Amino acid sequence: MKINTDLLHLASDLRKKATLSERLLWAEIRGSKIGYKFIRQQPIGRYIVDFLCRKENVVIEVDGDSHDGQTERDHERDEFLKSQDLVVVHIHDHEVKKNMGGVLKFIKGSIATRTSSSVITRY
Repeated sequence: MKINTDLLHLASDLRKKATLSERLLWAEIRGSKIGYKFIRQQPIGRYIVDFLCRKENVVIEVDGDSHDGQTERDHERDEFLKSQDLVVVHIHDHEVKKNMGGVLKFIKGSIATRTSSSVITRY
């Protein structure tokens, strides 16, 4: 994975301005709380992903209202991430707020059963 150093400053700003769902999920997965180590707001290519597990090559994206109407851009991003041998897991922000236990179980299951170059979505 190649890191775009020009995006490091923007990634730092995004960490400071995280959405409620991103903060809630980060509190549950930071470090190795669920058995996998994650980092947040990581530049990859020309994108910044919400959460990355480097060891397992898994990206978690928390999708909220900001993704409405961006289907084509999100698809392009997913295709790029897949080309970097990353598995992309999408979780809707309302799931994070209302069903954290289910979200964590879904993330762990997605990592355990992943196939290379796939996109896994939960809405």
